[in-house]
Amino acid sequence: MKLLEEFSFGLFIVQTALFILLFLLLKKFAWKPILNAINEREDGIKNALASAEEARKEMQNLQSDNERLIKEARAERDEMMKDARNITDNMIAAAKDDAKEVTATLIEKAQASINQEKQAALAEIKKTVAELSIGIAETVIKKELSNKKDQLDLVEGILKDVTLN
Repeated sequence: MKLLEEFSFGLFIVQTALFILLFLLLKKFAWKPILNAINEREDGIKNALASAEEARKEMQNLQSDNERLIKEARAERDEMMKDARNITDNMIAAAKDDAKEVTATLIEKAQASINQEKQAALAEIKKTVAELSIGIAETVIKKELSNKKDQLDLVEGILKDVTLN
């Protein structure tokens, strides 16, 4: 009650006028910049969230693209490895075939050489046998042996002395 007794109507009006003036000044100079700053901050946050969502989607797209590229690269690598194996197998088979042909050729040449040497050895043996036969015949004729037993003994003795190599 004391408050009502000390109430001054003039002071109330001055204080109300000052409050309204202060409110209008704050509204004009403080509220608009504060609200603008809050709105800008809100828009910035919305833009940042939208950018983050776009970045997340783009990362997912990049990740799926990377996985696809990795699969393609693996498939291409596998194909290249398969081709390399085929080429290697073909080269090995060709080398084996070439080696077989060369071996067969060398074997044929060796057999031909062996046959030639065999023929030459047989010819040499025939020549030696012919020479021995002629030598025996000459010796038999030169001696002019009278009986056959002496001739046979002579031929056997000569044959024992001669060794064939």
